[in-house]
This record gives sequence, structure tokens and C-alpha cells, in this order.
Amino acid sequence: MQEQERKSRFLTDSNIEIKRVYSKLNVPDEQPGEYPFTRGVQPTMYRSKFWTMRQYAGFSTAEESNKRYHYLLNQGTTGLSVAFDLPTQIGYDSSHDFADGEVGKAGVAIDSLRDIEILFDGIKLENITTSMTINSTASTLLAMYVALAKKQGADLKKISGTIQNDILKEYAARGTYIYPPKPSMRIITDIFEYCSNEVPKWNTISISGYHIREAGSTAVQELAFTLANGKAYLKAAIDKGLDINVFAKRLSFFFNAHNNMFEEVAKFRAARRMWAKITKDLGATDPRAQMLRFHTQTGGSTLTAQQPQNNITRVTIQAMSAVLGGTQSLHTNGFDEAIALPTEEAARIALRTQQIIAFESGITDTVDPLAGSYYVESLTNEVEAAAWDYINQIDLMGGAIEAIEQGFMQNEIAASAYKYQSDIQTSEKIIVSVNKFMVEEKPIENIFTVDDSIRQLQINKINQIKAERDNEKVSALLKILDSNARANINLMPTILEAAESYATLGEIADVMRNVFGEFK
Repeated sequence: MQEQERKSRFLTDSNIEIKRVYSKLNVPDEQPGEYPFTRGVQPTMYRSKFWTMRQYAGFSTAEESNKRYHYLLNQGTTGLSVAFDLPTQIGYDSSHDFADGEVGKAGVAIDSLRDIEILFDGIKLENITTSMTINSTASTLLAMYVALAKKQGADLKKISGTIQNDILKEYAARGTYIYPPKPSMRIITDIFEYCSNEVPKWNTISISGYHIREAGSTAVQELAFTLANGKAYLKAAIDKGLDINVFAKRLSFFFNAHNNMFEEVAKFRAARRMWAKITKDLGATDPRAQMLRFHTQTGGSTLTAQQPQNNITRVTIQAMSAVLGGTQSLHTNGFDEAIALPTEEAARIALRTQQIIAFESGITDTVDPLAGSYYVESLTNEVEAAAWDYINQIDLMGGAIEAIEQGFMQNEIAASAYKYQSDIQTSEKIIVSVNKFMVEEKPIENIFTVDDSIRQLQINKINQIKAERDNEKVSALLKILDSNARANINLMPTILEAAESYATLGEIADVMRNVFGEFK
């Protein structure tokens, strides 16, 4: 006699029905490192080299963040990942009225090249990869990073890292935009062109599904909307006259990892296959221009403030899905991040989670260890098919920009977020410690906080810089930037020169605000 099953239907978070059992299916005889890269972008994957182990960090002042970076490097992290505060992300100096109450809270405050010099004090940029989660002001932060590399005597052909630089997902899901879509896309393609010539190992954009997922999308929506945005960036660069076989090699992606391990693995495998087809259809013939390389961060929105130690288990599941899915880079969240910025202890446990997976789990010993699983192969196909349905809808609208302007992506994300929350409230979806297995808890102690007084420290730094720099030179460079922004001239060389002269981030952003306007 067959026992009664727990549910009438079993579904993934993307509403894909899960069968009771999966039987043999025809799987293409694909090899890792070969088109369409379903099984991985490298033939040997982690048998040769582990993923880059990053810890996303940045808070308070550049001085405090620098201490955390040295701590993480000493603990074995292999790449830095910089979080910036909200004023920096939307182009305001710490002295601006809009910055009051936000300086150093969501990340580190950066007002000028001086802060970048302090942030990376004692760290050779030529010897480390740095990921910077910055979008509207990505051009300025990259310019400051390049300026510091030059001061260190680094070979710009060797420095490597990533700027997020993905403005389309800001309009769709996150909100830290400044300028309207068209000038924003122009700045992004200026960065593509500049880096192709001057900083060829730099990843010029990290096309981000992470924030789309954090806003409430399903795994399928995250995949579809991210690749649709990527397609828009490809077309914009091609329209500018750039060679897809050159610039597409420096595009990377940034995905989320949630708790449904097999759906996440299927998402990552499908993403590589889909991107290979998209780039090939747009003219890419170099395999390296067809490869989807991606960074993963474990799901911030999945962390609970209740029984926060349970988040260590959640992060482990999510990190394993990223590794089983073939990530190139990984950040694991601290267990206390639903409450506050992670403490050193939480950051260390998060990093150790990656190291245990790498050195002790055995899942890194073979490439694509879940290949051939009836379930995973079927789920990869179903995730891909559902994502193509979305992309085809977006193409009929005219592309990602038009879909965002019509509110299509935003409405789909909102509907999914509403359903997810409704399922939790009705206990259709169980979240341990939230709607089941609750306990009485004491208030959390040793919460990491950032003092509001640091705003004045930043203002003092800005005032000192303006007193010491050549203000006539800065003024002249800002006028050239204004002129170039009104013409069809690449903005990066002038932004770099202004940054090297200690123009502030807010001054540079204000020039472009004046020319391009602000998106409302």
C-alpha cells in the first residue's frame, strides 16, 4: 500500500512541478569547457583551481573597512568585494544634506581618491582581484581604483576585478540609479570601450540577477531578466561599434543562491547554455566571448532574524548549490546579517564554510558532479524553457529597456514576492523559526553598529582635500567633463583625470546630473 504524500503537488519556487521520480532521458554528450558550456566554462573546473573566495565587506570609514580587508586576507579570502554606502552609490558626497543619516551605514563611504587610497592601504592592487558593487557611479569608482593602481606603479594590463555597473536591474529592482536609461547606457558602453584598450583584464560589468531575486523574483525570473538585460548591453555595445568578440569576454554575471538546491544548480547550468546561444546569435565566434562566467552570493533575503544560527545551515546549502552549479566566485553571508552588519566571527564562519566545501566535501573533485542526474538534467531543461518564454515576451516588447519602462519586469517580480509572502503566512511554505519550530529568544547581543559621528569625519576629510588640491585644475577638468558629456566623446579619460586631481565623487556626478538629468 502506497503511503499518502505530504502534498497534492510538489513545486519549485518557480512553480515548476516536481515529479515523484525521474526516469532516463536523452542527455547531449557535452563536455565542460566546450559550447554550450552547460557543464562548466573550464575543462577541469575546480580540479585545477577553486573559485575565488570573496567576503562582501565595507562599512563606516575607509580606515575601518581596510582593517576588515586585512583581517579577511589573513583568514584566507582570495578576493575582495567592496560594499559602498548609499550616498556613494547615488553620487552624493558625505557632506550633502541627502547623505545625513546614511554615511557608512550600508557600506563604506567614498568621497574622493583619498578614501580609496586609505581603503586599500597596504594592499597591492596588482596582486588581488577586487569586486565593487557599484552602478550609477561605477565609472568614477573605477577611475579612482585605476588612479590608485597607477600611483602604486601597477601594470594596468594586469589589474583585475569587476565593477557591477548594471544599471538596468537598478530600474527594475533596486533603485540606486541617477541618470535616465539612455545616458546611463552610454556611460556603460564608454566603460566597455575604455577598459578594452586600457584595462583589458577588468570585468566591465557584472550583470546582476542577485538584486532581482532579493526583490522577490523566482529563480526563473532571475535568470530570464538577467539574461534579457545582458542582451541589451550586448546590443548597445554593438551599436557603438564595439567588437563582441572583444568586449563580451569581459562581461560577467552575478547570481543569487537560495535554498532549493537542485533548482539553483539547474538555473546555473541553464544560464551558461542560454548565454552561449544569445552571444552566438549576436555574432560571437570566439568561445571566450560565449562563456557565461559568474559570481554567486548566498541569499540575503533568506536569512532570518529568528534563531540566526540556523542561517549557517542555509548558507551552507546555498554555497554548495553555487559550487555544484559551477560558480567562478562566491560570497557567503554572515549568519547575523538579517540583524546587522556581520561581526568578525560571523564573517570568519562564512569564509570557513567555503573552505570546508572546497577542501573537505569532495564535490570539487570532478567536474559537474550532478550531470546525468535524471532530476537535475530534466530541471535544467524546464528552467531553461521557462526562462526563454520570458525572454521571448521581452523581445516582443522591444527589449529589456522597453520592458522596464513598461513596468513588466517590476510587476512580475512584485507578483512573485506577494505569492511567496502569502505562502509563508498560510504555512504553505515553511520557514524554520519563522512559521514553524519557533522558540522564545533573548535579545541578540554584540550587534555590529556604525556610529553617525563618522559623517563629520568624512566632511572634515572633504574640506581638507579641497584646501590642499589645485582647485583651478579641478574646475577646468569638470568643465571639460561637461563638454564631453554633451558631445559623443568617451567620458572615462576625463573622469580619471578629475579623480586623480581629487575631484570628489559628488562633484563628478553633479556635472553629469546637470547634463543628463535625473531619472524619476
